[in-house]
Amino acid sequence: MYFTIYIWPSSIIASILVCKAIIIIIIIIIISLVPSMKATLKYLAGIRGPNGYGSKTTAEQVVEDSMSPSLKLTAIVTGATSGIGAETARVLAKRGVRVVIPARNLRKAEKLKESIEKESPEAEIIISEIDLSSFASIQRFCSEFLSLGLPLHILINNAGKYSPKLEFSEDKIELTFATNYLGHFLLTEMLLGKIVDTASETGIEGRIVNVSSVIHTWVNTRNFSFTKLLNPKSYNGARAYAQSKVANILHAKELSRQLKARKANVTINAVHPGIVKTGIVRDYRGFITDSLYFMASKLLKSTSQGAATTCYVALSPKVGGLSGKYFADCNESHCSDLANEEIEARKLWEQTRALIQRRLVPQNVEFSAAK
Repeated sequence: MYFTIYIWPSSIIASILVCKAIIIIIIIIIISLVPSMKATLKYLAGIRGPNGYGSKTTAEQVVEDSMSPSLKLTAIVTGATSGIGAETARVLAKRGVRVVIPARNLRKAEKLKESIEKESPEAEIIISEIDLSSFASIQRFCSEFLSLGLPLHILINNAGKYSPKLEFSEDKIELTFATNYLGHFLLTEMLLGKIVDTASETGIEGRIVNVSSVIHTWVNTRNFSFTKLLNPKSYNGARAYAQSKVANILHAKELSRQLKARKANVTINAVHPGIVKTGIVRDYRGFITDSLYFMASKLLKSTSQGAATTCYVALSPKVGGLSGKYFADCNESHCSDLANEEIEARKLWEQTRALIQRRLVPQNVEFSAAK
């Protein structure tokens, strides 16, 4: 008796994987648009919302409308070596903002700096090393930045990590959660005093922006446990990413409440940048992949469009005084019920603070006091 075993060529397997990835992207976009047909049509057509911007608005349009080049601001942008982070840094620098880029890959950061300076010779770009999954690395970066004596007007927590398999940080915490949420939590806490002081001294409202994602709506209370997020027994990459994005919004909600209680002239908001086009799938040509990409491309944003909401919330006078909100397509939007839970937000903040205080390398780190 003979058996025939057929092994698919690697090119076919690659095409299947790409098709699967595109289908998932389409599903995510559809989920984000499902609440109303009217909203779906507005997104596809790029119809502008109440503030004059929409899904087709670019970062440059927002920044040009939002600030005077004579206004000297300092911004820190994490995850700025690629994607919407790089576009955010480029556009801010072009308008005269001093941009600090904390980066794990210093070579990529230097290339970005050269590219920005070539386009904008007067741009001021500062590069410093950081690994957002490492508490010790974050402490080093913050110490280095604070030693420069610079003001800090804007903090954009943009960096995002997606890990398809279970990995752990050097602090022995699940890598996606460590990078996307815990790292940005600690970074924000260590720089918060500087942001508050800068706002007080200059009279310019401080802005903190947490870049989240519509995928946060996949998570409900039943599968959102702090302990399990740190060391999950079973792992799913998409679920871990979604959970970290819920945490980003809850962080913004709770810190906003604390800042208001302190009467600090600083706001913090969360944004969904949109699903942004990448060049990955274009490496695999074929009728099916090309057809799916064509369909997906009609729903995806360009990098500049993806960076628009971040820039809007970071700079626009129209957002002045707004804090603890969630934005999409440069307009205030609705997040999930879980992400809106004040009790859950405070609980997460307290658990996070307790964890970090136990794990920190000895150093004077002041946490904002929950009240």
